[in-house]
Amino acid sequence: MKQPRQILNQWMDAVNTGNLEALLALYDDGAVLIPTFSNRLLSKPDALRDYFSKLCGRDELSIALHEKTLNVQTIAGNVYAMNGIYCWRFAVDDELLSFEARFSYMLDLVRPKPIVHHHSSQIPRML
Repeated sequence: MKQPRQILNQWMDAVNTGNLEALLALYDDGAVLIPTFSNRLLSKPDALRDYFSKLCGRDELSIALHEKTLNVQTIAGNVYAMNGIYCWRFAVDDELLSFEARFSYMLDLVRPKPIVHHHSSQIPRML
């Protein structure tokens, strides 16, 4: 059975290679995604596919974890919460931009598609 960090690594690898199918294969059919770059709550497989398809189509797309921020909590049995900060990068109008975001996942490692909840939001600029 995979561990939470392995699921996160698979997820980041799928983003960094633009592998839409590998990315979607991590999300349970009933998963809820509160995405970084949308104001909608996504709870249907087709909605996740549409969101990630657009995101994976971005030029120079990449994501990197801020290692020291990663926190993994055992909830019960094979259910885990995982959170931290990562940095999205992609080109907008030929300029490479960075977007710091905080994230949280709820994982059920017994399921073949272990991500049951994922929330990601941009970190607001400090005043």
